[in-house]
Amino acid sequence: MSNYEEQTYFIDSEALSPQALEKKHQLETNPSSRTNHMEYMEGMEIIDSNIKDKVQDNMKLYDYNIYTKEDVCRALEHDTCSIDDFKALLSPAAAPYLEKMARKAEEETRKHFGNSVYIFTPIYIANYCENYCIYCGFNCYNHIQRKKLNMEEIEKEMQIIADTGMEEVLILTGESRSVSSVEYIGEACKIARKYFRNVGIEIYPVNTSEYKYLHQCGVDYVTVFQETYNSDKYETLHLMGHKRVWPYRFDAQERAILGGMRGVSFSALLGLDDFRKDALATGLHAYYIQRKYPHAEISLSCPRLRPIVNNDKINPRDVHEKELCQVLCAYRIFLPFAGITVSSRESKDFRNGITKICATKVSAGVSTGIGDHDKKYNGKEDSDVGDAQFEIDDSRSFEQMMHDMKEEALQPVLNEYLYV
Repeated sequence: MSNYEEQTYFIDSEALSPQALEKKHQLETNPSSRTNHMEYMEGMEIIDSNIKDKVQDNMKLYDYNIYTKEDVCRALEHDTCSIDDFKALLSPAAAPYLEKMARKAEEETRKHFGNSVYIFTPIYIANYCENYCIYCGFNCYNHIQRKKLNMEEIEKEMQIIADTGMEEVLILTGESRSVSSVEYIGEACKIARKYFRNVGIEIYPVNTSEYKYLHQCGVDYVTVFQETYNSDKYETLHLMGHKRVWPYRFDAQERAILGGMRGVSFSALLGLDDFRKDALATGLHAYYIQRKYPHAEISLSCPRLRPIVNNDKINPRDVHEKELCQVLCAYRIFLPFAGITVSSRESKDFRNGITKICATKVSAGVSTGIGDHDKKYNGKEDSDVGDAQFEIDDSRSFEQMMHDMKEEALQPVLNEYLYV
């Protein structure tokens, strides 16, 4: 039996079989039972790119404790932020200068984006997963209610969202090719194009030809979370499945651009490892892609770990709001043209504040469950829904988000693209 078949064997079980429990125990306690996380699996495309090496070299050599207040002050005085300036702004030495960083970040944001803040909403269409990632609510060993929406259900969900006035949607699935095939996702994207002007996907990484197919189905941009750029730490968090292959995941955005996607988004999940090094790697990944593909739209997300169902395997490395703000301001100063998304994982107050400084995109009317928009938007009960991936903090509706932005003298934007 192949690894792929073994993974699909477990995902539907209400109670794990003795065989599955033994496999799970082996993965957790015996590293030699896991596949090589740096070795590509059959069918995974390998592209010729040196961006991985550049990012890894910088990350490994980054000693943020060597930076001084003088380094930070110089970085804030420069008109153009260098890589070394970026490293200084992410260092502990920059913490006392957070207010100055915020003012500079706000200046850059207003210069390039004005008061505009884009609004979108995610829609999860399936939560089946073939990976064992110990921090994720969808992982294949977690006892949750699994669901995959059919095309009729997808259309109903999208109609409900579109009726609010929303014009951009991000389609998400668990990482299961056997349940949520590329063709299934493509058909969902065709439906989304009927209702929305801008369509993004956050799915398992695929090959260039598959990104090209999804682009033809209506997808505009691709989001991929690298989770952590520390490949050694990554190995201990992703114990089974295609997601275990660190380099294939790293190159996903580049394959998406080669497949014709207009934009790509980058992120680490802060709290899994050293957040300063992960923030550096995320910024550099975006920076090198932007230099190599100047036509591509680049954006960054900065999520922190959130509670999930049935989890006792992960102890987050604390990233407090001040540290998160520091990272986001450093991103803006280093990459002034990049979009920055702050998700509903964060509080209402934090999101209200950060959109006035450096964030340019927020989600609204968010549900991370499967098939529950009718309940969330219209109050209709439905027992046949899938469990959520994680808990959110800011549960504001689309209408409330629009109202709050205008109260803060910000300009909510639903779409700015013209298709000819």
